[in-house]
Amino acid sequence: MSENVLLINPKLSIPVSEIEYRFARSSGKGGQNVNKVETKVELYFDIANSLSLSDMMKRLLLHKLKGRISSEGVLRLSCSASRSQIKNREEATQRFRKLLQTALAPEKKRLKTKPSLVAKEKRLLLKKSRSQVKSARRKPFSDE
Repeated sequence: MSENVLLINPKLSIPVSEIEYRFARSSGKGGQNVNKVETKVELYFDIANSLSLSDMMKRLLLHKLKGRISSEGVLRLSCSASRSQIKNREEATQRFRKLLQTALAPEKKRLKTKPSLVAKEKRLLLKKSRSQVKSARRKPFSDE
């Protein structure tokens, strides 16, 4: 893997120049470190204007990740798990790679299956026993 390119899958690699990182002060533990060091990392990727994505990939990502994408078509991920900016940046990049891999993975088609003969017989047996339980609750019919 090259330093300038992020490999997503064998068919897709994204130049690092298309990814923007912003840093902010993280909340939580860290003592004085929290107050003065910007360890929180926010990763921004402009899906709508990306040159490395095909139109089909853009449509697929915009559809599957619509909850994470802004109205301008920008994907935003943030990471503040570590006290180190470098580790948070690596973590955000790994999350980004994993997110794109799962979103671009082809969906498996569902194979239609029929219930087995044993399953059908079991269902009918359960229905019959349930029917007997309910009929036992009824008052006997009286012909007055």
